[in-house]
Amino acid sequence: MNIVIVGVGLIGGSVAITLKEKKAVSKIIGVDKSDSNLKKALQLGLIDEGATLEEAITRSDMVFLTIPVDAILQLLPSVLDQVTHQVVVDMGSTKERILQKVADHPKRGRLVAAHPMAGTEYSGPEAALPNLFKGKMMVYVDAVHSDEDAFDAVDAITEQLEMHTAFMKAHEHDVHTAYVSHISHITSFALALTVLEKEKSQGRIFELAGSGFESTVRLAKSSPDMWTPIFKQNRENVLEVLQEHVKQLQNIQQVLSDEDYDAFYKLIKKSNKIRRILK
Repeated sequence: MNIVIVGVGLIGGSVAITLKEKKAVSKIIGVDKSDSNLKKALQLGLIDEGATLEEAITRSDMVFLTIPVDAILQLLPSVLDQVTHQVVVDMGSTKERILQKVADHPKRGRLVAAHPMAGTEYSGPEAALPNLFKGKMMVYVDAVHSDEDAFDAVDAITEQLEMHTAFMKAHEHDVHTAYVSHISHITSFALALTVLEKEKSQGRIFELAGSGFESTVRLAKSSPDMWTPIFKQNRENVLEVLQEHVKQLQNIQQVLSDEDYDAFYKLIKKSNKIRRILK
């Protein structure tokens, strides 16, 4: 089986590494708007060759879209126009707007919407990792609308990546990711901006930064090219989560201002219940 990876960065490159190691595919063709990224992907051995999208599709059996979600939104209809037997895999972090756009496409069945819940704060071909997906969750979205053979082909790849699987509808997926992924990034961006602002007047502030700060602000290194479109497409859900997050911050601010340390203790104790979810 020949596959195409459109966007040879962290996610696409990590898919390529694993499939190459397991000899699960015959050839990997890379497509990227950046010639530099294609060159790096070739040098790193992530892909076997680069090509234009049109050429790559005709020579492939499966097309992975691992590009920013606004680019998927624009590109997906034309990709579906070009496929015959090929399977198209949308691996974006938002789903509702993308799937609405192709809901009535005559080749909608060739599309499998899948979101690998894995990643790092880094981007580009150099960021690709061999075990990025192992033990993580692959979320299939609106899988009922995919042809059975298309879904089975993608699920076989998911098994090669050693991932668990879950099934969701598009709206459900976007709400859940707003809570467990998107708000985490916003919080990290905000903390980074807070500390950077303070650093202007307190130049030595980062000398005290330890592992706690590093782990909390790590996501602030993430690419704006990737995350701005995510917030744009999932705006309503992110705003809802952000409103609750701001409410909780204001609550903490108030009890601290009131020097109500018993209340503060109870808030921290209540937050500890997250252990039931994250072990």
